[in-house]
Amino acid sequence: MSHPLTGKPVEVELSGRAVPVQGVLLETGPDILVIRSESRYYYVPIVHVQQLRPGDPESISDTPAEPPFEPQSEPISYRKVLLNAKGMFSELFITGSQTIHGYVTSVMNDYFVFYSPVYHSVVVSLDHLKYLVPYPPQSTPYGMSPEQFPLKPSPVSLSRTFEQQVRKLIGEFVVLDLGEHPNRIGVLKGLDGGLLAIANASGQTVYIHFNHVKTIHLP
Repeated sequence: MSHPLTGKPVEVELSGRAVPVQGVLLETGPDILVIRSESRYYYVPIVHVQQLRPGDPESISDTPAEPPFEPQSEPISYRKVLLNAKGMFSELFITGSQTIHGYVTSVMNDYFVFYSPVYHSVVVSLDHLKYLVPYPPQSTPYGMSPEQFPLKPSPVSLSRTFEQQVRKLIGEFVVLDLGEHPNRIGVLKGLDGGLLAIANASGQTVYIHFNHVKTIHLP
């Protein structure tokens, strides 16, 4: 069953993003929206949609680009999008004011791994991705050649769940949430009672609710 705004211009306000995404609502699935904004296709998990409203028809381009994925007979879903995006140069928005660019390399139960030339292997909670935008085929990050930016496996073996994966990194120097806050960079001390303990630069132990941890990576 399609949404009443399917095929029409929309504006979508997302958690953590100051500016709405504007474009044409192409498709809705049980847990994801697809919005075309000129040549960009935004795949937006519905859980982060704060408001969906009609948009301005004047702002919509009449020359749509080819979709990044082949049409599917089955309804679109968040997991299918991630699996289809594996190995495609993509942009992610997760937190703060920045996006990250690279490739989805693995999709697990409740997280995925994203390889970036800036951050290397980033473990991303499925609960915290705000949108994914695949780039056209043959695109590479920052115009780098495949030799300059080869796909690399994660430096640690992958567990089935985000919590198990984070526990594997206890004792390591880690960066949480792409380092948006100084207290989210340091040595991971433990995870107990839903609280993650991390020793910051001054050696003080800071406790963070695990449900609010969006990403983790080794610098």
